[in-house]
Amino acid sequence: MQYSTDGEMLATMRPRVRPLPREEWDDFTAAQPYNVFTTLAHHPALYQAWRLLNGALLDGVLPARDRELAILRTAHHCGSEHERARHARLAREAGLTAQEIELVGRPDALWSVEDQLVLQVADDLYYGGDLTDATWAALCDRYDVAGRIELIMLVAHSGMLAMVLRTLRVQAEEE
Repeated sequence: MQYSTDGEMLATMRPRVRPLPREEWDDFTAAQPYNVFTTLAHHPALYQAWRLLNGALLDGVLPARDRELAILRTAHHCGSEHERARHARLAREAGLTAQEIELVGRPDALWSVEDQLVLQVADDLYYGGDLTDATWAALCDRYDVAGRIELIMLVAHSGMLAMVLRTLRVQAEEE
């Protein structure tokens, strides 16, 4: 369930922007008729540019497990049930267990060193808007430059998308 800053349940609130009618969808949207796409399609130029960025981040250089773990932690921080629900399925496909998916928001959960680093990147960026020197050094030990840039952009993009979805009241699909 998503909540506004004053505790109001967002999932029961009506979308502020209704999804684009089916007859106005492009081929991509027709093949992927998720509410996030059918809502953002109201702004065709921005929608197409965003799809390129989103696609590059979802099919980038990071291991799928790292990508989904970062997205789930960011969705947790941002209170985005929409992103959590969508990416829980993708996380399972990437090798995360149901228990790991449930524990992604718990700071006291036990994670491998590799997973802890991904979660720490998401935590640092959410809470501080930057990485600590220790997190950056660990990131440099694990990823090449492209991987470091991608992980930071992935977390930032996930936070931005959570904010857009929450503000527009985009409804999550039933899984």
